[in-house]
This record gives sequence, structure tokens and C-alpha cells, in this order.
Amino acid sequence: MKASYFFWMSVLLTAATSAAGRPAFDLLVRGGTIYDGSGGEAFVGDVGVRNDRIVYVGPRAKGGATQVIEARGKAVAPGFINGMSHATFTLVSDGTAQSDLRQGVTLEILGEGSTAGPLNEALLAEVRADPRQQAAFRWQSLGEYLTGLEAKGVSVNFASWVGATTVRRYVLGDGNVAPSSEQLEAMRALVRYAMEEGALGVATALGYPPAIFASTDELVSLASEAGRCGGAYASHMRNEGDALLESLDEFLQIARRSGAPATVFHLKASGQDNWPKLATALQKISAARAQGLRITANMYPYTASATGLAASVPPWVQEGGAVDFKKRLADPAIRARVIAEMRTSSTAWDNEMRAAGGPSGVLLRSGRTLADVAKALGVSGEEALLRMIEQDDGRPGGFYFTMSEPNLRQQMLQPYVFFGSDLQALSITPQSAGKGAHPRAYGTFARVLAKYVRDEKVLSLAEAVRRLTSLPAASYSIADRGRVRRGYFADLVVFDPGAVQDQASFDSPHRYATGVSHVVVNGVLALADGELTAARPGRAVRGRAWTGHAAGGCRAAPGDWAEVY
Repeated sequence: MKASYFFWMSVLLTAATSAAGRPAFDLLVRGGTIYDGSGGEAFVGDVGVRNDRIVYVGPRAKGGATQVIEARGKAVAPGFINGMSHATFTLVSDGTAQSDLRQGVTLEILGEGSTAGPLNEALLAEVRADPRQQAAFRWQSLGEYLTGLEAKGVSVNFASWVGATTVRRYVLGDGNVAPSSEQLEAMRALVRYAMEEGALGVATALGYPPAIFASTDELVSLASEAGRCGGAYASHMRNEGDALLESLDEFLQIARRSGAPATVFHLKASGQDNWPKLATALQKISAARAQGLRITANMYPYTASATGLAASVPPWVQEGGAVDFKKRLADPAIRARVIAEMRTSSTAWDNEMRAAGGPSGVLLRSGRTLADVAKALGVSGEEALLRMIEQDDGRPGGFYFTMSEPNLRQQMLQPYVFFGSDLQALSITPQSAGKGAHPRAYGTFARVLAKYVRDEKVLSLAEAVRRLTSLPAASYSIADRGRVRRGYFADLVVFDPGAVQDQASFDSPHRYATGVSHVVVNGVLALADGELTAARPGRAVRGRAWTGHAAGGCRAAPGDWAEVY
């Protein structure tokens, strides 16, 4: 339905209830400086909410309210959108999402190459073995996940991609194989079904096995199916370092051939030797946009990435999954070959340890560097890394200092770049106290507002709010969210621009950001006066092909996006 329909229905409802002597608004945010998400000039005014929608934006509102938030001296903005989140399982086990909620996030965009569905029996067994969802609901399809999570109750809204890795594993397993025409059609059918269940589009993680084994033609086929269903294509590209430009060319080719809008996940130039390539990459994206391709990108505001240690090991040895991987490593000849390849520059795969400058540039979650561990063991950094993989079934990970601060700022200056944490949504618990985490889990959005807006003035506050709200909504074709506008869903954040601050660091990662006082999700306070409320108002946000929507289904024409970006 159109936003205007909801607006006029809300106006009629407000008039009727006011005539009956009830307050005009369920919630009134009064006297704040409103940054409406458009990037335009802020203004002081009120925001009135009735049920789950914004029904008034303007000067002092007439009529009372059941709840009032006094926002004088504070900024009022649309709820922030985490444009790339790995909260799929953490929302199941702990739906409060406090690391993001306390920064003003009201919508998590879930998934990279792997997503909650679709699951065959083998994939379902993996999910059910994951301790993060043992006591929660069960699901097998993406639609069942979305419905089940909403019924369980969470603090924030959520939407999901369908992962190309998940689809590939469903049909082909973990091997380095090409699909037959029948298998490719089965993969397309899984994408189509997920789109009609509400997926935003197809997402890939091409830096990791088995996704790295997919051909460009395979990816074009899946992206075309998503585009036909009104969805988008998003990608952790095949290489973010030595072959950054070649991988970007492939990404743009997929967008061009499929016709789907496309987003680069966590844009970066990884490795000091590759830092100068960023300028060329940005030129390529700008040229593609000028030619009419609908291209955007997201990023996180840190110079270190975070991923598994296996990202420093050649993909061929990982073929077939973890069991086969470890069996191969037990062969001395294979192990020697693996170590030799880990030390050699290659455009065939993305070697995170090399990009970080070697073992000293890899910070483990224990707080020690890989070089420290290697020295203690009396072995090379490569050997130490392989031993850690062999001894840990939990996909050991680390932080890789591979990016440059000037490049981060240059990326932020691009009008099509928005932000995502690329991590789970977490809560601080006694169990988490001794565990490592990348500070971006707790600080991505506050860091943008504090470091890059207030302190360094890389972006204006109005522009930063646009990047955190309406730009990701438009990129992913999400209707009625991302703006402070009458008729839109009442997802709002109230914060103090002078006090908002990320607190997490690599030394002390489990620290909530500060400066956000109130977060409203679908018209309900999820955070009040800086404290979590008991409400769990989050909802599933579904893509345009969702068959539960009047205009849903993949037979419908994709149409135009509601917003220009």
C-alpha cells in the first residue's frame, strides 16, 4: 500500500480519537532538532505518532499525547539502518540487540553469503547444532525464520537476503563443482521461493569457500532471478586486495548483465600495497552509476577487518568442508604447499594475513597477536595459524589491520556509501566479559557521528543521518522507512550530537556506545532514557516480491524504486 493511504487513515483516526476526548497522539517527540533523513537542513519541531506510524511532523503540535519525549537540545532522526549485519543467530538467542539498539539502530539487514534459509537436512543439522539457537524456535525456510523471529519478539526490525552460499550448498554441497543446467535451475528456484518469502535479494561472500568456486555466469543467473523479483544483488567481492579492481569489474558485470541494483559489501582496499587502488575503484563505481547502473556500497569506520583465520589459507585446501580441510593439513606435503602459498602473493584468493603485513598485523581474540603466539610456540606465523585452526572447531578468528584511515575518509565522501557493522548484535553479559570482539559491534554508528561528523567534520550531521537511514532504505528498496515523514513507520532515534560516543576498543570491546537517549521502533519505545525497555516491537521487513503483500510475487514487474539515491 502507498504511504499516503496510511497517512490519511492515520489523520482520520487521530481526528476521531481527539473528538472522543482521547489524546491526539500515542507518542509525541517534542522540541527536538529534526534531521529527516533527506540530507536537507534540520529544523526544530515535533513528531507525532499514532499506532505505528508518523502522523505529524512540523512546528509545535496541537493536542496531547499518551507519552511525551522532551527532545529540546537533541537531534531527532529516523532510526538507523545497519546496512550489513550478522545478527541472524544473536537475534534468536537474545532479541534485545543492545549493541546496535543503544546506537540508534532500528533495522538490521541480515546475511552475507550465508543466511537463515533455505535449509536442506544437512544445513538444518548445522543450524540445530549451533548453541545460539538451541532454546528458540525452529525453522527451515527463510520465511519461517522471519515469521518465527517476529513471533518470538525482538527489540529491532530485521530484513534478510537469501545467501548465494546457502543456495549453492543446498544444491551442490561444499565442493568445487559447477552446476548442471538442472542444478542451476534448482538454485534459481530456491532464490525465487526465498524472494516470495520476503528476501531483499541475493547476497554473496565470494572470498570464502565454497562461494569462491562459483562462476560469474552462475552469479549472474541468481542475481537475474532476484532482479526479476524486484530485488537486489549484494556482494563481499571475490578479492578486496591484490585483485580488487578485477573483482570490482566482475561485480559491475554481474550488475549490468542481471539488471539488478547492486551493493558492494564493506568496501575497502586491503593491504598497504593496494591502498592506491581505492581511487581507481571509486572512479569505476562513479562511471558505472553515470551510465545508469544502480550501484551503492557500505563500509564500517575502522581500519581493521574481522574474519576467521581460514581466510589466510588457500581455498583449494578447504574444499569439501572442515573435516576434509583438516585431513589435508595432516599430510606433510600438502601442509608444506599450503604454507608456501600463504607466503606468496596471489590474485586467485584473498590472503588476509599477507594483507595485514604478516603475523604481527593479526590480532587474535585473546588479545595477543599471531606473531606472539608463533614466538611462544617456536614456529612460523603460518604454522601457528594452521595449528590454531586444527585445535579449534569454532572457526577461530582474528582482526586484520589492513586498511588506511585516509581511504576510510575518501570512501565516506562518496554520496552512495552507507554503513554496516558486519557483525552480530550483542549484549554485555558475564559470559561475554572475557571474550574478544571487534569494537565495530558496539561502535560503528556512534563512531560515524562522533569521530567523522562532530570531531573531524568529514560529513555534516544531516548528510551522515541520510547515509544511516534513507540511503540504505532506498538501496534495498525498503518502503516507508528511513525518513521522518508523515505516513512512514515510526522508527525514531533521539540523541545528543555533542555527547554521542563510541566506547568500545580492541582492548575493551564490550562497552555500549553513549549519547542515545530514546529509540522508537514501530511507534513503541525500545530504549527510554538510555535504558532497555521490556517492549519487543521489532518486525520482519520483507522485500517487494513477498507474496503476503498485495503486489508480491516474482511474476510482477520490478518497477521503480520509491527513492532516488
